[in-house]
Amino acid sequence: MNSDWYVLNVRDAAWRDRGGRGSVTQLVRDDGAQVGVNLFVLGPGEPMAMYHWEADQEGYLVLAGEALLIVNDSEHPLRQWDYFHCPPRIPHVLVGAGSGAATILALGARIDSVDSPDWGGYPLSGVAQKHDASTEVETNDPAVAYARFAPGTPGEFRDDWLP
Repeated sequence: MNSDWYVLNVRDAAWRDRGGRGSVTQLVRDDGAQVGVNLFVLGPGEPMAMYHWEADQEGYLVLAGEALLIVNDSEHPLRQWDYFHCPPRIPHVLVGAGSGAATILALGARIDSVDSPDWGGYPLSGVAQKHDASTEVETNDPAVAYARFAPGTPGEFRDDWLP
C-alpha cells in the first residue's frame, strides 16, 4: 500500500462491532490525519457515541435507514441523504431509529486530539439519557464516558447495510 494514498472498499475494511453502539470502520487510518472519516452502522436504538461536543467541526450523512439526531438537547429525525453539519462546541449524538440499520458517514476535523484538555466533553442530557446516549456523570474523559460499554470486537461488513 502506498503510504500517501489508498483505495479501500468498505466491504473489505476492518470492521469493529461496538457492542450496543453499532459497528464502525475507520476509512482514514492515519493517526496524524487532518480529518477523520468513519462509516457507522447503527441498529434501532443504538447510539453512535455518548452525547458530546468537540472543539472541531463534524458532519454526518445518512446513507441508508433512519437516525435520531439529538443536538442542543432537542430531537430531530434524520432519513436517507440527510446531512447534519455540527459546528465546534455544539453538544450532539446520533441514535439508530426506524426498523432497520442506519448507515452513517461521519466526518470530522482533527485539529484537537482527545489528549488535549480542550478537545471536548460529555455534558449530561436528559433527552439523550432517554435514548441511553448520555454519560452518567459529566466528564471530558472518554474512558469515564464509555466505562459501561464492553470493548469492541472484530466484525464484518453485511451487504444489507448499504443500498
